[in-house]
Amino acid sequence: MALKLWASSTANAIRISCSSSRPDFPAFSIFRSFSSVIEGLKYTGSHEWVKQEGSVATVGITDHAQGHLGEVVFVELPESGAAVAKGSSFGAVESVKATSDVNSPVSGEVIEVNTKLTETPGLINSSPYEDGWMIKVRPSDPSELKSLMGSKEYTKFCEEEDAH
Repeated sequence: MALKLWASSTANAIRISCSSSRPDFPAFSIFRSFSSVIEGLKYTGSHEWVKQEGSVATVGITDHAQGHLGEVVFVELPESGAAVAKGSSFGAVESVKATSDVNSPVSGEVIEVNTKLTETPGLINSSPYEDGWMIKVRPSDPSELKSLMGSKEYTKFCEEEDAH
């Protein structure tokens, strides 16, 4: 009985569904619910994050994004000194499933690029908010950060997006 109760509560916690209208063809689905969203970061609707520290904004893709992409095998990044514009592509992430543009959450100048991603692009999968950061930008208009989502808004955004 305890094992059955544990299995039921675990299935609910990780959102496993085993219901079907056809008894001879059981349905089974898992909804990813383990994406981490970090308090204190700002998020975009295209699944980039930004961390403002003084006059520098560190940018990467979210845990939610990397989870949907799958194993990242290649990352294209700009050169230091390049200009980026809010909402415009500054690079790309290629996974075993697809290639996706990465958009800048803020406008400004790229002051540092995470060169570790060239040789180890999987850092985006294993550590999207730490070792997998992509670029550091000196924002030209720090007020652009105000239009981005906080952690609670982004969590809700992802839940609604995944429900469709």
